[in-house]
Amino acid sequence: MPQFAANLSMLYPELDFLDRFEAAAKDGFKAVEYLFPYPYERRQIAARLKDNGLQQVLFNAPPGDWDRGERGLACLPGRDAEFRAGIATAIDYAVALDCPRIHVMAGLVPEGLEREAVQPAYVDNLRWAAAEAAKAGRDVLIEPINTRDIPRFFLNRQDHAHEIVDMVGAPNLKVQMDLYHCQIVEGDVAMKIRKYLPTGRVGHIQIAGVPERHEPDIGEQNYPYLFDVIDEVSAQCGWQGWVGCEYRPKHGSEPGGTSAGLGWLRALQQRA
Repeated sequence: MPQFAANLSMLYPELDFLDRFEAAAKDGFKAVEYLFPYPYERRQIAARLKDNGLQQVLFNAPPGDWDRGERGLACLPGRDAEFRAGIATAIDYAVALDCPRIHVMAGLVPEGLEREAVQPAYVDNLRWAAAEAAKAGRDVLIEPINTRDIPRFFLNRQDHAHEIVDMVGAPNLKVQMDLYHCQIVEGDVAMKIRKYLPTGRVGHIQIAGVPERHEPDIGEQNYPYLFDVIDEVSAQCGWQGWVGCEYRPKHGSEPGGTSAGLGWLRALQQRA
């Protein structure tokens, strides 16, 4: 069975963020991820991790002005200084929280420009970020995201993400393979797991049901089968990454709704 991390930006939404660590631990999670730690002091989050026996496995670098719709700075020409300052902040948090991975969101292709016009800036920024992260022993991750959820997002496909990794040429730059986004954009998810996991360039996997982004047992994907594929390929190639539960619980706004929706995980545990 894969090892699962609770995404605290989406799970347990009825609780204050810092209280979600305890809720995840009570449900049996051993690791957590989330979008952004920056509204909180490092020591606050570190204490919640320690008190609940949790490992921090992933969070995002600062994405620009999130409230105004920015979804990353990496592909935006002329924003280099802000991008670099954000990466420095992310590395500081990663070290303090003993987090091995930082997701760097690509950003939106600016109006009036095509993807090809901003790709050189994206590659240059990632090369710099990977070099800085390597000094601190961290990996940088890039994630293809579907353009239904985030229109004009720069990176959408697995093959493009792996091409970018090749262009940058940094061993600590890897792909965050979100099976929800992959299904929406490309499909053929099992074969992509079989193709890309053995490369050693997949640093993290995320899941959610398609199309509503609820629990993985709601929707069109056969996740029990996909988990078996991950187990099979991992046994062959030695992949030991985490699978992040980045979904919106169908009854998450109700007290205990996230926990009640974890039947899919309990069923896997009974099979194991």
